Order: sequence, then C-alpha cells, then structure tokens
Amino acid sequence: MNEILENEPGIRFGISASLFLIFALAEYWFPKRPTNIPSIRRWIRWPNNIALSLINALLVRVLLPLGAVGFASFIQERGLGIFNFNNLSFWLPHWLEVLISVLLLDLAIYTQHYLFHKIPILWRLHRMHHTDLVFDVTTGSRFHPVEIILSLGIKLIVITLLGAPAIGVLIFEILLNATALFNHSNLNVPLSTDAFLRLFLVTPDMHRIHHSILPMETNSNFGFNLPWWDRVFGTYRDQPQAGHTKMTIGIELFRKPAELRVDRLLTQPFRSGTHIERR
Repeated sequence: MNEILENEPGIRFGISASLFLIFALAEYWFPKRPTNIPSIRRWIRWPNNIALSLINALLVRVLLPLGAVGFASFIQERGLGIFNFNNLSFWLPHWLEVLISVLLLDLAIYTQHYLFHKIPILWRLHRMHHTDLVFDVTTGSRFHPVEIILSLGIKLIVITLLGAPAIGVLIFEILLNATALFNHSNLNVPLSTDAFLRLFLVTPDMHRIHHSILPMETNSNFGFNLPWWDRVFGTYRDQPQAGHTKMTIGIELFRKPAELRVDRLLTQPFRSGTHIERR
C-alpha cells in the first residue's frame, strides 16, 4: 500500500493518459453529436484545452508538492480529523472509512459545483468551463486555474475535517478524473446502457445537459462522479429540451472561435459579461 501511495503521481498520470486516449478514440469512432464544425475543429480546440489542463496540473504540484493524497497521509500521521477522534479508527473498519471519505468528498464537489453556479463571483471563474462550444473529452479538464486552486482548498478542508485515509483520497481522485473524462466525452452510449449506468454513474448524456445554452438546463445535473446527489437535492434533469444531437453547447457569452485560445480563456473571468445565468 505504501508503495502505491509513494508512486501516486505516476499512477494517476498513467491512468489519466490511458483513459484520455480510450475515450478520445471511442468518441471518434462512435460520436453522439456531429463533429464537423469548420470554425471549431479539434486542431483549434484541443491544443488550447490540453495546454490549460497542463497549466493546472503544474500549478497544483507547485502549490502542494505532496498532492491531496500526500496531504491526507500528513493529516493522518498527526491524528487529526473525525476518524482519528477518540481513537475512532480503532473500531471503525478501514474499508468503511475509505467508503465514507469517497462519498463525502464527492458530495463536497457536488456542493462546490452548485455554489459556483449560484454565486456570481464564482460563476465568473467557472463559466469558462461552459464557454467551450463543443462537448468532448477535452472539456473535462478545461477549468480556470483559480477555480482549480479553490477546488483544491475545499478538498483539503474536507480531508482535514474527516482525517480521510490516503487510500480513500487516492481512489476519489482517480474516480473523479476518470469520470470527468468519461462524462464529458462525445460518446454515443446506447439508451438502455445509459439508463443502467445512471443508477450509479454520471453518463455523457446526463452531463451534456449541464452544458446546454438554456439556463434551466445549465443549472441542473451538477454531479461529476455519482448521480445520486442531483436526485436527492432536486437538481436532476433527464433529457435536454432540444434533444442531444440538436442542443446548443455553451452559454450566451464568448461564442467567437477566438475565445477558444488559451490566453482568452485565462482572461474570461475578468472581461465583459457579469450576469449569471439563472433558471
């Protein structure tokens, strides 16, 4: 186990790169929506989206060399958090600590996502994720660096409060990255398969609705990994109004192809368009 945690960066990168390649090939061979849009072809979007994800990965490593998993080990060694309170970890099964940590970290990300849509100053950061004009696997890692820093801070707070085991944090991080790539992919999942997967996983069809230009659809389906929170808190939407192949992706702002460049993406929160899209 220690060897796995020590090699966490390499393990996560290997899994992420492999899944990216798998979903990129899958959505190329079995696309849900048309991909032949002249002004926003892959060679225009992909280098900028990938460059942004690399910037974010480097930023996180500079700010927190230990990573979230290493931070969890640091917290556990010092006996901090609920799981370490009054020797709770001595009678609470380790597997249950891991499971609770994964579930509560996922709930925290759902809550964060919801708040980033509802609080105007946070929406200015998050809306850059929604200004992509195409929905595919690269959209899953297209976030503003400031949002990435805030998200990291939220995860560290949850890890500290729980005293979450490092292996639980590692599982969560791998799942979050894997499902973000999967549910942002332009993969044509058969309806029967999609209906089954939605019982325990956010699917591309479910999350695509969240990237609709219609505010009532943008403000739904906030889950990244588990689909249950949307159902519990009443933010679940089954299908888009216009259908998956005809719905418009993005928001009303920043729809020019030039806005797909990484330099324009980084400055979007600080430029025009201060309103927040509401239901």
